[in-house]
Amino acid sequence: MGEEDRETVLGNYRAAGTILAEVKAAAVARVKEGVSLLEVAEFVEEMTREKGGEPAFPCNISRNEEAAHATPAIGDGRVFGPDLVKLDIGVHVDGYIADSAVTVDLSGEHGDLVEAAEAALAAAIRIIHDGVSAGEIGEVIENAIREHGYRPVVNLSGHGLARYDAHVRPTIPNTRSEHGPVLKENDVVAIEPFATDGVGKVTEGGLLEIYGLIRARPVRVREAKQLLKTLEQYHGLPFAKRWLPRERLDLALRTLSTAGALREYPVLREEGSGMVSQAEHTVIVTKNGCEVTTK
Repeated sequence: MGEEDRETVLGNYRAAGTILAEVKAAAVARVKEGVSLLEVAEFVEEMTREKGGEPAFPCNISRNEEAAHATPAIGDGRVFGPDLVKLDIGVHVDGYIADSAVTVDLSGEHGDLVEAAEAALAAAIRIIHDGVSAGEIGEVIENAIREHGYRPVVNLSGHGLARYDAHVRPTIPNTRSEHGPVLKENDVVAIEPFATDGVGKVTEGGLLEIYGLIRARPVRVREAKQLLKTLEQYHGLPFAKRWLPRERLDLALRTLSTAGALREYPVLREEGSGMVSQAEHTVIVTKNGCEVTTK
């Protein structure tokens, strides 16, 4: 990649991060008891478009023991209670992605748990530079979380970002590791600590509202064929069921899933029903540090 092309790409990553930071701040201000989850998710996605970006994935609103992949359903009537709310937002500009998350404690009872994830993220960002290993980052994250008296979620991790792909190598663990890739200058990665007062592991369970297109497959059902055409606009990025045409939607999704055309993203819950906090920023690795794009 030429220097001019690289600057264009990095400029798009930065633009996505700038949009995300504005959207996230506005969304956090709307997360209050009695407010509709669907209202907040739609606000995030609409504001993203108004600012010139596109959602890189559906707005995730995971509460309490939910860690990831929760997004409101069609006509969802749920409202926030005294919840521990994780807002995970993705924005892309021409396919170049920013990914950031924040935890909002509406209960007033989990401030230390929120701080554990935030402290881990800050500690990780401080040591990132060209040549640091993913294992070193994981060790710093784990130490910061444990110093607060909590456990890292061992089967969730940070990740690289690429054009129209929100989860690529390198994987950035949330625990210490002797092995792992070395970060290089101009790598774009999302650092994503999760802390819990549970057992430190997530499992699948709950609603399935998020999917991603793996590849087109031959199908006979008319609605499934039509849905495949609709999904091309997402370039393989995750999408929400509520974004799609309603006509026989369940049949179309089921047909495509059975054919192996779709990836499913069920809600991930803490295995011991523990509370989960999350903090996340996207960074561009530099020679002597990193640039946070989502602040």
